[in-house]
Amino acid sequence: MPASWTGLSASHDAAHVTEADFIAALRELPLHPGAHELRDDNATIGGLTVTTDTIVECVHFLPDDPPGDIAWKLLAVNLSDLAAKGARIEGVLLNYPLSNDAWDRVFLDGLHAALDAFGCLLIGGDTVSLPANAPRVLTLTAIGRDAPAPLRSGAQAGDELWVTGTIGDAGAGLRIAQGAPGPQTLIARYRRPTPRLADGLRLAPLVHAMMDVSDGLLIDASRMAVASGLAVTVELAAIPLSADYLAFAGGDVAARLAAATAGDDYELLFALPAGGEPPSGAVAVGRFDAGSGIALTWQGASVPLPARLGFQH
Repeated sequence: MPASWTGLSASHDAAHVTEADFIAALRELPLHPGAHELRDDNATIGGLTVTTDTIVECVHFLPDDPPGDIAWKLLAVNLSDLAAKGARIEGVLLNYPLSNDAWDRVFLDGLHAALDAFGCLLIGGDTVSLPANAPRVLTLTAIGRDAPAPLRSGAQAGDELWVTGTIGDAGAGLRIAQGAPGPQTLIARYRRPTPRLADGLRLAPLVHAMMDVSDGLLIDASRMAVASGLAVTVELAAIPLSADYLAFAGGDVAARLAAATAGDDYELLFALPAGGEPPSGAVAVGRFDAGSGIALTWQGASVPLPARLGFQH
């Protein structure tokens, strides 16, 4: 498509179009009503919830990550989007680039194990050939049903911002996989995330907005605020960290900023009316108010925003 495509900022050339630019341009195309104006990670079609994710070698996984772990992650990141809508799994479609027989077979064994672990069925997909030495690009589409479907745009002023689980483990696991000393448990959080499917089912009827934390708690909280037309404040001291993360990185402001901007957590981030108590083991980490933008505090005192809020393509 031409660089003069009207949705793209005139200040960007074709080599520097950001993900946000591209999505803004896509909104000028004819959109299905179930696309939710491309402001959510899921679409709704005929009562079904549909999501798709692509993971790319050297971007979302390392070249020496085990193929079985890569298969697990590909499935898990898609099912995490269904979890954020409280959807029940219907099945998945796989688009797969054939590379070499040994790698492909180990990947399929890993996918089989992951499908069994999450009670998921394969519907179909597509295969293509991968040129020699090209990075692997893997795409999976997940379909869910019976979803209350709280969109990320539903937060209301006065709502509290909550998150399940712990934050930052996967980012630390990536650093360890790249050579830093640290526990294998953190590498497992990076390579084999667990979608919060059961939590999503319990939370979806109660929350005003929900999404998964894929690119980092701060950037995803900001996206929820923007979609809802609100401001959000995040209290860094409240961000839940695991014992392994604390031992690896500490719990000061810098460590919590690193955790909140790393991404790959696949926890659920949701807006709940003030005073509400979610049924899952979640922690309140912030608040939505009238206005716009994101602000950070540390034990109530204002903290400057970091140079980057999270991962962006």
